[in-house]
Amino acid sequence: MEHDENAADLRFTPVASLKGVGPVIAEKLARKGIETVEQLLYFVPVRWVNRGALRKISDLKAGEDVSVVGRVDSYRSLFFRHHRKKGYEVVVADDTGHLSLKWFQWTAGYLKQICHKGTVLFISGRVGQFGEFLQIVHPAVTVLAGDESPDDTRTVLPVYSQLEGIKQGMVRNIVEEAVRVFNTRPFGVLPASEEKRHSLVAFTEAVNCAHGLDGGFDEERSASSVRRMILEEYLQFQATLMAKKRKAHKEKGIAFKTEGPSLRRFLDGLPFGLTVGQERVIGEIVADMGRGIPMNRLLQGDVGSGKTVCAVAGTCVAVDSGFQVAFMAPTEILAEQHYLNVHRWFSELGIPVVLLKGNMGKQRRAVLDEIRSGAVPVIIGTHAIIQSDVTFHRLGLVIIDEQHRFGVDQRKRLRKKSFSPDVLNMSATPIPRTLSMVVYGDLDVSVIDTMPEGRQAVKTLVFAEDKRAKAEAMVEKELKAGHGVFIVYPLIDESDTPGMRNATGMAEHWQRSVFPGHRVGLLHGRLNTKDKESIMERFRQKKIDILVCTTVIEVGIDVPHATTIVIENAERFGLSQLHQLRGRVGRGSGPASCILLASSLRTNLASKRLKIMEKTNDGFAIAEEDLKIRGVGDMLGVRQSGMPPFRIGDIVRDIDIMARARRIAEEYTKTLSDDELQGLVAAIGNRFDDPREFSGTA
Repeated sequence: MEHDENAADLRFTPVASLKGVGPVIAEKLARKGIETVEQLLYFVPVRWVNRGALRKISDLKAGEDVSVVGRVDSYRSLFFRHHRKKGYEVVVADDTGHLSLKWFQWTAGYLKQICHKGTVLFISGRVGQFGEFLQIVHPAVTVLAGDESPDDTRTVLPVYSQLEGIKQGMVRNIVEEAVRVFNTRPFGVLPASEEKRHSLVAFTEAVNCAHGLDGGFDEERSASSVRRMILEEYLQFQATLMAKKRKAHKEKGIAFKTEGPSLRRFLDGLPFGLTVGQERVIGEIVADMGRGIPMNRLLQGDVGSGKTVCAVAGTCVAVDSGFQVAFMAPTEILAEQHYLNVHRWFSELGIPVVLLKGNMGKQRRAVLDEIRSGAVPVIIGTHAIIQSDVTFHRLGLVIIDEQHRFGVDQRKRLRKKSFSPDVLNMSATPIPRTLSMVVYGDLDVSVIDTMPEGRQAVKTLVFAEDKRAKAEAMVEKELKAGHGVFIVYPLIDESDTPGMRNATGMAEHWQRSVFPGHRVGLLHGRLNTKDKESIMERFRQKKIDILVCTTVIEVGIDVPHATTIVIENAERFGLSQLHQLRGRVGRGSGPASCILLASSLRTNLASKRLKIMEKTNDGFAIAEEDLKIRGVGDMLGVRQSGMPPFRIGDIVRDIDIMARARRIAEEYTKTLSDDELQGLVAAIGNRFDDPREFSGTA
């Protein structure tokens, strides 16, 4: 199928070329992110008014939910002495009467838009009675126009979000002109036959209806047209991902031998059985590595699900084929933890492993020589691995743990240390399944959804500050049983924030005032590597009973005898972070608990987060809730998420539309040749061409 290049060019035409848009208006539109005709088309109304259904003020009755259009007649501040309460009143009028609008909470900017005599307002709300007068308290108000009639002769009145300095009437005229121009050369991802096959309203028809330009009024149909436009935007995004994925699958990579001796010996020598999820994921990784195209797989698994075993299986395949493996972790503590685990497994297989990190002194040069010569096939480290003086002999596999915590450039630099290495990204921070298909849409995603046998669910309890003694009693019981305890703080040192505790001060408090008979250690990110290693090793060997720490222990720390974690100022942490911290316990055979000590000053949102933690141990369920609470940008980190800024779609609200767009795009792009797919992507434009490269870095 061919796409009309002129149609694509038309969408990218500057709004300044439209009739009625001069330099001043163009600048005001640009402040709202509207610079092209297409962007203007996607500036959809927030609501629609059926002018025939608008009520006259004289017909209103108390208790009714109504919509009216009125002109501002007067406005004033109010003060109710009896209640000692401030208010604000705006009186509006039409040709039949007057109506009072009242606010008891407002912002100065909001009222500033409204309070001009003669301004025409669209008002919605429930009518009430105050003495002899009708009023609406806290109405929904949109400024329609200034010194002009409420509207023209249209049946449908689209109401747009406010654009500073541009009246609603002018916005409607500009949008109508854009739609008229657009309709001469419509562009949509799907041809008419595909729209029909998927029972979709034609994109052109949806644009007209959404902007109230098809002559009729049906609010549900108008809202449905906006959803069709959201689908179109998502189709453009997903088609772009499909093209990237196809291109990646055509690259020449390494065809590893998948039947080598190390893999068999490693799997046969494990002292435990693999879970169903681990077996499936190892099968997916090994199959990828044998294909001869670069693997680009994301391995997701909840805390303690056994991702490292899967990564080591892939490492064995690379080593059996004569290649090196670079295993990068975001912190020295996590890199050291991986080194201890992997080194233990590989020493039994006779495979050398080296740890590369900062501050190695003279030893670093010797390690770099071993890497360059190929004497060491497995290299584990931090970002030190990607420094310019690190040269690999034959790098074949890159494993990036907690990949979302690396900057995109760091991940790209590691991949470029070799020609098209296979890449396995790992994350113990669950991303909702619905979201992973968007952010990692052009990656192959593996999920370990089963936990190892015997892995304990951690009982989580939320205690307010006045229950501190109860928390201390629970800690004491665990200490007497010979178990280890983590106590986590949001800060290293004292701060000016009221009610915030810190690790340094509280470590001394726990040792002197609460548990003088037990040994308390302190661990935080400002300690040097040697001290961190020493403290963690003493805790593992039960030479420290209580480890007071910051979130430096958030990932990768494995201490089986630690059965309790106390998180102070728990209201200060996000859901995913609390879940990661909770995952530090429950790694042995006995029961484990997580105590969330929270300030009574916590917000309703913080209380909601803590209740979710009490309710479930499922990291993916927690991630879904976290997504609803924080949104995509905050959850993933906007700079590293690779998420494009959608114009009207909201990923949380419209994830079902994104899922549908994914299915349709997959089906449709399969029918296109390489040239046809590239033509479609060229017509879509470079909006989704993130310089950070989704598939190359995600």
